[in-house]
Amino acid sequence: MSPSTVDLVGLKELIGAQSVLTDPADLEAYSHDELASTRFNRYPAAVAKPRSEQDVVQILRYCGERGIPVTARGAGTGLCGGCVPSGGGIVLSLERMNRIIEVDPLNYCITAQAGAAMSSLFEAVSDAGMFFPPHPGDESAFVGGVVATNAGGARAVKYGTIKRFLMGLRVVLASGETIELGGKVMKSSTGYNLLDLMLGSEGTLGIITQVTFGLLAPAGCLQTLVAPFRTVREAIASVQGIVGKGYTPCAVEFVEHSVIRCAERLVNKSWPARDGEASLMIILDGVAEDEVLSAAEKIAEILEQNSALDVLIAEHQERQAEILEIRSVMYEALRPGTVELLDICVPRAEIANHVQFVHEIEEKYGVPLPTYGHAADGNIHTHLMRTVIRDGELGDDVPGWSDKHDQIREELYQDAVQRRGVISGEHGIGLTKKSSLEQNIGNSNIEVMRAIKRALDPRGILNPGKIFD
Repeated sequence: MSPSTVDLVGLKELIGAQSVLTDPADLEAYSHDELASTRFNRYPAAVAKPRSEQDVVQILRYCGERGIPVTARGAGTGLCGGCVPSGGGIVLSLERMNRIIEVDPLNYCITAQAGAAMSSLFEAVSDAGMFFPPHPGDESAFVGGVVATNAGGARAVKYGTIKRFLMGLRVVLASGETIELGGKVMKSSTGYNLLDLMLGSEGTLGIITQVTFGLLAPAGCLQTLVAPFRTVREAIASVQGIVGKGYTPCAVEFVEHSVIRCAERLVNKSWPARDGEASLMIILDGVAEDEVLSAAEKIAEILEQNSALDVLIAEHQERQAEILEIRSVMYEALRPGTVELLDICVPRAEIANHVQFVHEIEEKYGVPLPTYGHAADGNIHTHLMRTVIRDGELGDDVPGWSDKHDQIREELYQDAVQRRGVISGEHGIGLTKKSSLEQNIGNSNIEVMRAIKRALDPRGILNPGKIFD
């Protein structure tokens, strides 16, 4: 369907002309997500901004009757083209449905509309004296979006992904019917688990309008350690020594010092380690300060026994925040020279081997592939760069980079699959990875997904062309 065939007059009559954008200048912001490449950008025919779940129902009924593609959009912080509109379709932006509906301290949960920003959710949880562990990185992301991608983040090693804390959803199906899944109960063996079916579905099975997350009591103490190592392999290998002794940190990140320089320049702050190729950043949390400090001392001993050049403990909250900020802006620091950020996930024992393979490919093709990630859960972020990196600064374009990237990506995905890993640990499939999905999970799995898609969206209007064709 082409944009000219979309009846926007009828859509405006349904939800109000002020809630439907058609000016190209307004549509540009909805033509892409945060993927650095502009390869997949596409303007929608219009952007609809519902104010309520009933508006969403009316939009889907209207578009379903006419076969108009509908792509749900949160904050657009995704990195795989998942919310790029389909040809001739509309974007359904949930930005106006942004209320925190309820914080329930008795049942330790919070309910929010899908368009609420994670920053608002974190603030509401903190004000209630509780704790929501998952932290997908960008706090401007919307609640519905992090469910639609099963977002992860650095804390997944201890607390798991969004999946672990998802308790309930309200979802509008392609037919316009609204279903409520889960709720405030801790356990359920009541029929198929449709809640998990929507998790990570990237808006292809239904439009999430409301989310209920479980909460925890807040940790009483945080402690951050930074340990530099001579090589990346030594840094990653030392993690097993920590986990094997029964310690489960809140986060364990490995960072290459060549990447750290770029982040330092961006925020004008300094990483505490200089020696060696890479560092581990380890965050510990717990209720009792004595317990956390004792664990920090034990882990420091383990790191020193496993080739750490030093172990630095950030004792003050300000220094902990500074270290975390440097780690958090790595993508932003490299983004001007980045074409795509991968999020391969491999079994923990294969992290060092995959990272070594990444740098073999880097040398083979002459394209910088700076890499960092979550050292205790196997999620590895490799930047496909188009520019060189010198002393923390992005330089000239790499000759022939555009001809090499597809092959580099393919070889890295093949390596991940051979190690029994997956091509996406937390970003989703969207447009950028769908051509590689079959080699990862097999055609039989994809056919099951297609059957589910046909059952819930028989006309194929919900975010068509994403995950698989």
